[in-house]
Amino acid sequence: MNLIKCEKLEKSMAELQFSIDAEAFKKAVADVFKKEGKKYPVQGFRKGKAPKALIEKMYGADVFTYDAINELFPETFEAAAKEAGVEPVGRPEVTVDSASEAEGATLTVKVAVKPEVKVGSYNGLTVEKTVHTVTDEAVDAELKRVQERNARELTREGAAQNGDIADIDFEGFVDGVAFEGGKAEHYNLTLGSGSFIPGFEEQVVGHSAGEEFDVNVTFPTEYQAAELAGKAAVFKIKLHEVKYKELPALDDELAKDCSEYDTLDEFKASIRKNNQEQLDKQDDLAVENALVDQVIESMEGEIPQAMYDVRMDEMVNDFAFRVEQQGLRLEDYLKYMGQSMEQFRAAFMPQAEKQVKIGLALKAVAAAEHIEASEDEINAEIKRIADQYKMEEDKVRELINLEDLKQDLARTKAIDFIKSHANIVEKPAEAEKAADAE
Repeated sequence: MNLIKCEKLEKSMAELQFSIDAEAFKKAVADVFKKEGKKYPVQGFRKGKAPKALIEKMYGADVFTYDAINELFPETFEAAAKEAGVEPVGRPEVTVDSASEAEGATLTVKVAVKPEVKVGSYNGLTVEKTVHTVTDEAVDAELKRVQERNARELTREGAAQNGDIADIDFEGFVDGVAFEGGKAEHYNLTLGSGSFIPGFEEQVVGHSAGEEFDVNVTFPTEYQAAELAGKAAVFKIKLHEVKYKELPALDDELAKDCSEYDTLDEFKASIRKNNQEQLDKQDDLAVENALVDQVIESMEGEIPQAMYDVRMDEMVNDFAFRVEQQGLRLEDYLKYMGQSMEQFRAAFMPQAEKQVKIGLALKAVAAAEHIEASEDEINAEIKRIADQYKMEEDKVRELINLEDLKQDLARTKAIDFIKSHANIVEKPAEAEKAADAE
């Protein structure tokens, strides 16, 4: 590959012209002929046995040219971009200026490239930090959840009450006709949970095991199944069993059973400590986000739409992967949500734009302050990933892009730099609540 020129254009576009030498191009054409020649029938020759020159004469001199260029393009384009000092971020537009086995090929490529941005003030920023403190109510709520997780389920003798678990069969009818999705057997419904149509659970309360009865409800006008929205329905119910939860006593025995502590007071202290650590992390993250917002507001540079589109596509693909892990195709998920793919993708755009801007801003700060990830930091991060996923470190090194990892670590250090040089004014969350109340 020989880079002929690189011209920077407006809106973070670049035009590269480069050549592929005759020897490399001739070999690529020969390789394509070897793989694809049998696709071109020539009278008098068995399939795949016709000479290359005869195929070119019959089907055109460039019959193998563009496939050869496609074979060579990824590697040569990457080399040309690297030599030109640009980082492509979008789909390239390729023009073949010339191509022959005798002289090689010359290509002109127009592509969006990562922009050079400038950040304004990032040293000495001022930000307000709201400091949250764990309340007694939060500790009590966590203890309540511990009790719930360790409760015993007992059979209720008599009428079902709110909070009980009702084992029911049900089948729904609209205008006397059963509708799809309206039937189940031995469904465990927690009464008062609000998980069913408004009015349904309230009509189960008061009934006892063994009873059969009707529940009359009206579907909400904005119900997700349009054919049922706003319609009156009757559910035939058979109540098999009613259970209730018996909570364990809130005492030292519960602490011993559910934690490493011997007393309830020690257990409560550990809950308070853990919750406070989480609140501190959230408060620190809020400060970092506020500081980064200030940095990107001062950033100057033309960011190509291609960067936003690429990030948006990555987010959509990540979401699709996660729903597929749950056994659901993205197409089906969108159908259930009543969204088109265009609407779904567009919903990711604001987040994609912000993430792209943050990445560029932090990269600019890292460059300005000569911030880089050290070998020790890289090795420590690889070890952390290996430990998290229970993998060998060598395997992690094979799977990850080391350059991306270095940039991620540098961005994290850039945030730490901005934060360590900021003027952080702390304010208790209680003071914020009092101000809102006034």
